[in-house]
Amino acid sequence: MNDFSIPGSQSSPAIQSDWNNGVLSMQGDSYPENSYELFHQVFEWIERYLAEAARPLSLELRLLYLNTSSIKAVMDIFDLLEAAYQEGKHVAVNWYYDKRNERVVELAEEFKEDCTFPFMIVSHD
Repeated sequence: MNDFSIPGSQSSPAIQSDWNNGVLSMQGDSYPENSYELFHQVFEWIERYLAEAARPLSLELRLLYLNTSSIKAVMDIFDLLEAAYQEGKHVAVNWYYDKRNERVVELAEEFKEDCTFPFMIVSHD
């Protein structure tokens, strides 16, 4: 399977996929000029993984700031995971945050409210 790695920049998160281990990770800020362009590859990879792999999928997030269009993209990703979870697939989100950044906790908690799949919000130093 084609894994991908998108290097992070000042305005976009680093994104890596790991098909063999069923992990998609994103870290950094997300306020790209074109969030559709940035997240299109992520959607396609998740859709393909959920359709073809008979293994759990885990999203490992270390996102710090998301602009409105990035929030919409992440909501769409969580909608994909929710649909898969309702079909009996094993999906989970682990959102890691720095204890000093309460804004991230609030954002993650807002996303979690709409999700029935396992969704952990984990602090780290």
